[in-house]
Parts: sequence; structure tokens; C-alpha cells
Amino acid sequence: MIDRAAIERILRREPALVRVAIASHRGSSPREAGASMLIWETGQSGTIGGGALEHAATQRARDLLAGGGPVAERVPLGPALGQCCGGAVTLVYERLDPDALAALPATGVYIRRIEGSAEMPLALARMQRARRDGRDAEPARTVWKAGWLAEPVTAPARALWIWGAGHVGRALVDVIHPLPGFSITWIDTATGRFPADCPPGVQSRAAQDPAERVASAPSQADHLIVTYSHALDLELCHRLLLHGFGSAGLIGSASKWARFRTRLRTLGHSDARISRIRCPIGTPALGKHPQAIAVGVAAALLSQGSTMAHRQEAAG
Repeated sequence: MIDRAAIERILRREPALVRVAIASHRGSSPREAGASMLIWETGQSGTIGGGALEHAATQRARDLLAGGGPVAERVPLGPALGQCCGGAVTLVYERLDPDALAALPATGVYIRRIEGSAEMPLALARMQRARRDGRDAEPARTVWKAGWLAEPVTAPARALWIWGAGHVGRALVDVIHPLPGFSITWIDTATGRFPADCPPGVQSRAAQDPAERVASAPSQADHLIVTYSHALDLELCHRLLLHGFGSAGLIGSASKWARFRTRLRTLGHSDARISRIRCPIGTPALGKHPQAIAVGVAAALLSQGSTMAHRQEAAG
């Protein structure tokens, strides 16, 4: 899947980058078709599986930064790299600059010819027409055929608001921000509560009264409440129940949540609405270490997103 937002962020500070993607594979492969990484002059992000394959691909990508069109490379993992998995992959290298970014669609499927002179295969032409006309409910996937590559472009990011920049808040951001598909807004009471270097793509906002910021959150955003104050936690729950949300989670114990439920009822919220807030967050079996909580929360968010996608596909 093409992460257009990640490409755009890098091109704001770099003149060009090379995207390396696994277009297809035969037999055992370090990653699936569609896995990709971005390479620029002084850095890289993403992975196609690490090891010798990624090292060689990174070197070739840096050679292409100076210029040139797309390149397809077929790599037998055993004979070429001495790997024991025995499969083969087709890698596609594409140099991207601001002009190339402008040609990349915001969503949907990006279909282009990488090599050769063949006309667009009929299967890809049908995919393109069906998606343009809104007739295809089949989930987009990476397809490599006759020198043509079709890849889904990341859908608009899922809004995730994290309230609190303490140990758990920082762990949540560290674990979730590298995952594709999330746009994180991070809120606390003062600028000094955030780390000196916020991760790329994370919007940190200081607010003397964070609860007032609830009104500016998208109505379908996901929320994680991990502040230092029980009073603020309660006020955030109250305002979110009035405002609306996609999902909401609150850090705390069973006794804390019992007290909150009683107070939220007093504020006029029904049991059915209150039960939409998850408390505690995380996976108890993983423990209470901030990173352990963050891993459990991230797994729940990914599972929730996968369930929603399957439901949308079924509704077709």
C-alpha cells in the first residue's frame, strides 16, 4: 500500500526519494507484496524485510536518487543473496519528487506501467474502471502483471486523539505513530510536558484546559485518555459523551471506572452510552508497564480497524 502522506512529509524537506516496493513474490519471501520502504539522501523509513535483500535494495535506491525512471528487478533470494528461504521477489524502484507526487492519487488505486511497452492488461483496466465508477467493493491489493503495477493508496488517516503526555501517553505515541493509517493529535496542559522532538506526523497541542479542545475533534475520532488528573479524565469523558466519538479508552482501575460510571450517570449519561468508553485500556495479561499498555492498545486499535474493514467489504 502506498502511504502518500508519508511521501509528502519527506518531500517537504528532501528534493527526492526512491520508493522500493515488493511487486510480487514466488515462494518464501521476507515480506508480502505491497510492502515498501522510502529511501532518501540521509535516511530511510519502512522495510521490505530487512537483511541482505533490504541492504542491497537500499544501495540501489540511493544510486537512483540522482535521476531515472522506474526500474523492476527480479531477485532470486537464494542464488543472488545466499538466503535460505529459497523464494524470489520482484522489486520496483520509483524515484519520486514533488512533480511525481502530484500525479499520485490521494486515494483509490494507482496503476502505472513500470517496464516494457505492453498495453494495460485487461484485468487492471477493469479494476480501474470499476473503482472510478464506484462499482467495486473488492479490497484493493497489489497486482504485478505484464510490466504494470497496481497498488492501493492509503485511505484518509484515522484520527486518533491522545490526551496526556506522561509515561503512558509517550509510550502510546512511540508505539502507534509508526503504524500506517493513523493521524495522531496529542494534547496536554503545557508545551513542556511533550518530548523535545515530537515524532513526524504527530500534532502536539498545549491547552490550559484540554477539555475545551474536545469540540474541535472529528466526531468519529478515536480517543485515549491518559492524563495525570482524575478530574480532567472525568471531564474529558463527559465532554466526549456529549460530542460523539468513534471509540474512547480511559486508563484506570476497575474501582476508578466504577466511580466514573456513577458520576457520569449523575451528569445525565445513560449506561448504554457510558459503556462505549473502555476502561481499563490495554491487555491485562501484558502487565502495567507503559510500553506493555501501549502494545495492548495498539493491537486493539488495529483489530478494531480490521473488523470495520471486513464489515465494509461485506456490506459492499
